[in-house]
This record gives sequence, C-alpha cells and structure tokens, in this order.
Amino acid sequence: MTSTTTPTTPTTDLRYPIGAAKFESDLSEQRRNKLIDEIVATPSRMRAAVKGLSAEQLATPYRPGGWTVIQLAHHVPDSHMNAYIRFKLALTEDCPAIKTYAEDRWAELADSRNTPIETSLCILDCVHERWNHVLRAMTSEDFKRKLNHPDKGVIDLEAMLCLYAWHGNHHVAHITELRKRMGW
Repeated sequence: MTSTTTPTTPTTDLRYPIGAAKFESDLSEQRRNKLIDEIVATPSRMRAAVKGLSAEQLATPYRPGGWTVIQLAHHVPDSHMNAYIRFKLALTEDCPAIKTYAEDRWAELADSRNTPIETSLCILDCVHERWNHVLRAMTSEDFKRKLNHPDKGVIDLEAMLCLYAWHGNHHVAHITELRKRMGW
C-alpha cells in the first residue's frame, strides 16, 4: 500500500484536500523517519497556517458545514494528545484497548471555540516534542506493536504513524486551502 501523507496530493474534495488516509506496511527505517519528520513538523506548519488570521477569519468554516479554523487549531492538539497516549499504551501494554472520543462534540465545547489558539499551539508544540522523543527511540519491532481500536480493530503502530503523519497534514491543508480560496 502507499500513503497519502504528504501535503502535495491535492484533491477537489474540500473534506480531504490531500486525499484520504492510506496506510503502509513493512516501512523502511528511512520511510518511518520521513513520517516522523512530518509529525514533528505539524506544530510549525499549523502555526504558519494560522499566522496573521483575524478573529473573523478564525471563525470561518474551512468548508460549508465544516469546522472553523479555530476549531481545527484546537482539534489537532486534542487528537495528537490522544495519539501520543495511544503510542505509549501500545509500547507498554500488550495490545491495549484504546478509547475513542467524540471529536465532533469536543469541537463544540467552549474551549474549542473560545480559547486563544496560542494555547493550543503551545500544547501542540509540547506534545510533539515529547512524541518525537518516543518515536525516534522506537525500534522496528516497536512499530509492530498493536493496539485495539474500537472502530478500526487491531492495528499496529506503523499504521498509526501513517495515520497521524497524514492527520496533521490533512488539517493544515484545510486551513491553507481555505486561505487560498479566500485570498487571505
């Protein structure tokens, strides 16, 4: 399988500006490092994507019926905090069952609408700093460790690496593509 994790595969579907997530297996060390680099770059790419946006622009949905830019800026740290914990669970337990969370409901809570985005950008910086250390220390065998996702079933950390490299790029592209369309 191939992965659509780089921000250079545009689509016309506003929901998936870089295409849908795809997973790879039996990753080389070089490929794993590239995906880790993409995850590590997410905070700086998110900061660049939202830089200079006004309150009105931050309150703009990235597509009709979609989340606002501020909700996206808060969602990515929410999601990546969960991902970091999921990696740690899988590294320290045998195929742990993980819990999902209601992303749509989290995005509607007051903190996802009213907290200054700098707060979430700082969280994203810090979580990714810690996550980077975990990811860089993992062995090939570690990436084969599994977790049990209630919706996706048993998956390994290699698939999770592909997913979260894509996830950061996906949401940054929601914002950058909106900026292009709106001429911001």
